[in-house]
Amino acid sequence: MIPDKANTQSDPGAARQLLRAHRYGALSTLSKKFDGHPFGSITPYMVDHDGNLLILVSALAEHTKNIQHDPRVSLITHNQEDSHIQTQGRITVVGTAALAAQREQIGKRYLRYFPEAQTYYDMPDFQFYRITPLALRYIGGFGDIHWIKAESYRVPANSLQAEEETLLDQFNTKRDMAQGILIGIDCDGYDLRLDGRTVRRDFPTPALNGAQALALLQP
Repeated sequence: MIPDKANTQSDPGAARQLLRAHRYGALSTLSKKFDGHPFGSITPYMVDHDGNLLILVSALAEHTKNIQHDPRVSLITHNQEDSHIQTQGRITVVGTAALAAQREQIGKRYLRYFPEAQTYYDMPDFQFYRITPLALRYIGGFGDIHWIKAESYRVPANSLQAEEETLLDQFNTKRDMAQGILIGIDCDGYDLRLDGRTVRRDFPTPALNGAQALALLQP
């Protein structure tokens, strides 16, 4: 068995970047129908500016019924394009899920990442749920395994949520669209829509405001 690292608080920024790098995960809820047995389902997710996860789910879905009965959940994600499952990085979020307010504001950003979800978003029974992490199990690779507490995982104070749309407009008007369209920017990096795919680029250090982010965005 590989022991946890002695320093369980090491590099929470790497954990945020790993979680932000992917778009789908296996969501585990506690089954209402089967008396608390784990119930797994595949779901798209988006990491918001605050580091919480947002999922768009139907009230009719089994996992939604489970969440309404017991909000304790976990979600694991990894690079689905990498066949080396045992050696690649992966991360599990242990947390609680709750119905998210500000559906329209969340939806505007979510649909930039998942434009194919427009039909679901337009259906009244689809709502956003926010998963707030309690702890994260980070595996950066073989031997790089540790728990990260929620207070360590939290993002540094920054103004990028308020500045994001302005930054997108400012950056995209000057950019050759063949190089990709900027669809999201946060303290840990940014996301491009390129050839129909979402491509993640990490910042070497967290950006705390728009000026810092633009400097890191320059080629």
